[in-house]
Amino acid sequence: MSHGHSHGGGGCRCAAEREEPPEQRGLAYGLYLRIDLERLQCLNESREGSGRGVFKPWEERADRSKYVESDADEELLFNIPFTGNVKLKGIIVMGEDDDSHPSEMRLYKNIPQMSFGDTDREPDQTFSLNRDVTGELEYATKISRFSNVYHLSIHISKNFGADTTKIFYIGLRGEWTELHRHEVTICNYEASANPSDHKIHQVTPQTHFIS
Repeated sequence: MSHGHSHGGGGCRCAAEREEPPEQRGLAYGLYLRIDLERLQCLNESREGSGRGVFKPWEERADRSKYVESDADEELLFNIPFTGNVKLKGIIVMGEDDDSHPSEMRLYKNIPQMSFGDTDREPDQTFSLNRDVTGELEYATKISRFSNVYHLSIHISKNFGADTTKIFYIGLRGEWTELHRHEVTICNYEASANPSDHKIHQVTPQTHFIS
């Protein structure tokens, strides 16, 4: 299967290649629990509030009753506030097996209330996306750029040619830190370290094939 590339040195890999049990893989994508859903915004969604529904448990990613579709054009902009600081390590974007699937994703950190007018600025990382209808393809972030994130903006700037864009699931993997007055609690939303995890193929800026 051909995997796409990212601009700025990121990459993607199949979540299935981790060979993790489903319950551990679900935990790895548990950052949705650390989103302040009441304050989450999705600009240009066709149905108000539908953008929140794509941030759900990994095990429920195939629930096609919850999705977001763009309205006026193919673009979507998610403003995602977290309840603490996040070290973002990877993202999954699952869509339809047609031209409504996103083809480009641009990430911005710590710009609350971002609007489409703000997307002219240079993103912290840009990814060219492949069609992913099973929620198995992860795009690895530059961790050095996303190590202290309290607000994440995801700009879906293009799809594969349809008038509107449809997304069923967005998975976020990483660590969440809650700041207390006298202590720090760290939740690592990633399966326990396994030597085999480090043998995963990373995508270089060129197209990469994984057997």
